[in-house]
Amino acid sequence: MLVIMLGPPGSGKGTQAAKLASSKDMVHLSTGDILRKAVKDGTELGLKAKTYMDAGDLVPDNLILGLIKERLESDRSNFLFDGFPRTIPQAEGLDGMLGSIKSKIDMVLDLAVSDGEVVNRLSGRYFCPSCQATYNYPNKLPRKEGICDKCNVDLAKRKDDSKEVVINRLKVYKEQTEPLQNYYKKQSVLKSVDGERAIDEIFADLASLVDSANG
Repeated sequence: MLVIMLGPPGSGKGTQAAKLASSKDMVHLSTGDILRKAVKDGTELGLKAKTYMDAGDLVPDNLILGLIKERLESDRSNFLFDGFPRTIPQAEGLDGMLGSIKSKIDMVLDLAVSDGEVVNRLSGRYFCPSCQATYNYPNKLPRKEGICDKCNVDLAKRKDDSKEVVINRLKVYKEQTEPLQNYYKKQSVLKSVDGERAIDEIFADLASLVDSANG
């Protein structure tokens, strides 16, 4: 079974993907995971990818697709893709590659979160430099303002969580990734879930959808 998780930055996509993969015995795959494993294993494609990564360049789509194909052919697990595809050309390339190994996308789960909520979540996000725990104003507050509950150190803010950067990230998402909703809707595999609720409520809906696809 192959499932893709979509959602704007700050939608909680990564959190839900990890919970879903763990609960449903799926392999949670991001392009970063695939690249790191291929480089570590020293595969031919992994070594090619490493030359781009070492130079600080983006790894070309055809190379990423080759690595995904390599992984799928060597492991018959159920997979949950998180963060790929990000563009229509990547989605088309993925479909072509899957067709070549007689596979296909079974379901695309889209976390629907409004622009205003995305900006509020990310611009209100802080993290602990010591343990990497994250907090969010006003939704997930530390017990003592500005201090990590676990480490008792001052919380910090990531540069890419400034309001200006968040708005730009959202703009890029709308231009490059949001069109995937219609792409997969036309294939009748898109399922949209309200992402502006409690984590457990969202997860229950996602888990139910995966169960229905398995059924």
